[in-house]
Amino acid sequence: MSQEIDSIIFDLGGVLIDWNPEYVFLDVFNGDREKMQWFFDHICTSDWNEEQDAGKSLAEATEERVALFPEHEDHIRMYYGRWEEMLSGAIDGTVNILRSLIAQKKYKIVALTNWSAETFPIALERFDFLHWFEGIVVSGTEKTRKPFRDIYDLTLNRFGIEPEKSIFIDDNRRNIEAANEIGINGIRFTSPSQLEESLKKFDISI
Repeated sequence: MSQEIDSIIFDLGGVLIDWNPEYVFLDVFNGDREKMQWFFDHICTSDWNEEQDAGKSLAEATEERVALFPEHEDHIRMYYGRWEEMLSGAIDGTVNILRSLIAQKKYKIVALTNWSAETFPIALERFDFLHWFEGIVVSGTEKTRKPFRDIYDLTLNRFGIEPEKSIFIDDNRRNIEAANEIGINGIRFTSPSQLEESLKKFDISI
């Protein structure tokens, strides 16, 4: 199996790019993690954010949430109003792995990301390495997202990738399990060093 790998699919947020709403809201809540977590669990939830990853407009999503929780309006508007501040920077160790894999010229290397189509241009402008990929599938542009099967099928078909000859790297276990279900080899990312070790199991050296 390892010798057959010819394509590598990278997730972006949490793998190559350090994005975290805590970078804004921990300060907003004066360092009170309990209050911040309550806000993420009940107001600006991950499920709500994923609706925008799947194509819903940021303005519509914000106004709907404000209507539901008017007492939290200021904080709700900060979520996308200060979104750029949630981008801490590149995860350099993974960028180095990406650079090495591209330099080997052995693999088709693409990206599959859950990301709003409205905010992704900001990342494209900020991070040069996003232009190294043969292509990027952005969930918000496609109006669907991981872990739904259609976005994996779309990625495979668009780039002519055979699932059993590909590796998908993502920090979310749910997304890896969905990829595994259609025959894609998965690596759940926890750190650049762990990724490098996991790639060795497929006879891929950095």
